[in-house]
Amino acid sequence: MAVNRIWMGRLLALLACLAGPVGAACVADPRSGDYHRWTGNLYFENDLFAETDQNYTNGIRVSAISPNLDSFRQDPLLAPWVRSLNHHLRFLYSNREGDSCLSRRLVLTLGQTIYTPQDIDATEVVEDERPYAGWLYGGVAYHLRSDGHLESLGFNLGVVGPLAFGEQAQNFIHDLRGFKRFKGWDNQLKNEPGVQLLYEFKQKWADSGPGLGVDLIAHGGGSLGNVATYLNAGVEGRLGWNLPDDFGTSAVRPGSDNSAPDSAWDPRGPERWGWHLFVSSDVRLVLRDIFLDGNTFTDSHSVDKNPLVGDIYAGFSIHYRRLKLSYARVMRTREFDEQDSLHRYGSLSLSWHQVF
Repeated sequence: MAVNRIWMGRLLALLACLAGPVGAACVADPRSGDYHRWTGNLYFENDLFAETDQNYTNGIRVSAISPNLDSFRQDPLLAPWVRSLNHHLRFLYSNREGDSCLSRRLVLTLGQTIYTPQDIDATEVVEDERPYAGWLYGGVAYHLRSDGHLESLGFNLGVVGPLAFGEQAQNFIHDLRGFKRFKGWDNQLKNEPGVQLLYEFKQKWADSGPGLGVDLIAHGGGSLGNVATYLNAGVEGRLGWNLPDDFGTSAVRPGSDNSAPDSAWDPRGPERWGWHLFVSSDVRLVLRDIFLDGNTFTDSHSVDKNPLVGDIYAGFSIHYRRLKLSYARVMRTREFDEQDSLHRYGSLSLSWHQVF
């Protein structure tokens, strides 16, 4: 744990320098009435949107983002077990606890991703195609926001292998839509507990207000664990009417739960509806990817991964009062040497502010 903390501390310092200066203005927080509500998010990604069925083929995640908290350890909006957990993790945020300019949020997540080869009929291992794999996980993350800057530190804990129920989930969807089942799930990665330590910062530059506006949101961070170890960076540009006061369009990608607007945002005000177009990118320097490298502690099928992978998102988003709906088409570069071509899929997200 000490090594992980040192590594993450160095990464945080480096990325904070790259992020540039952060505005010093404190964001108003009414702390009353509807603002004591959580935000619910639902994310769905599938390559059927691009008429394929291979590689990263499906991802689903639900998450809940708390309202602005007085404290990660003492705020009564949090359940007792959450406050107890945060007490034992207080080293994550103790150096920021007294900063009155920050808004603090807790994020709880449950998700599943599925990966398959291209050959749907092969019952044996296809050596030059990626392994079958499922990843079922839960997570907790801590958000610290100050003006145009957002920092996220999170943990994901779950399982890779048959206990992730990737085969059952895919079969259910294929049966529902009348598609053929993949026949090689007996070759999927073996059961293995998965752990991820995640950090990501976002820096927003905005030239917008009520009406037509634009903004630019840069991000950078990394993941450490047996499921994935990488460094990543990217940027998102948005153009539209009444841009929402959040940090971009979410995706199943770790660290991307950013749809909660600031507590000062008023869904009854003149900005209660709007739309925007967006283009987003993410580039990863990958050191470890269990879905390509195979199991960590036992022998399994694997392929030769590419260390540099990039995603490009392009799409649109609309919001009305407390609801935000976004859709994007995603293009991902080749993730392993034997992959025939780029991979494309669709990403759909729905956010509901003040859901409970």
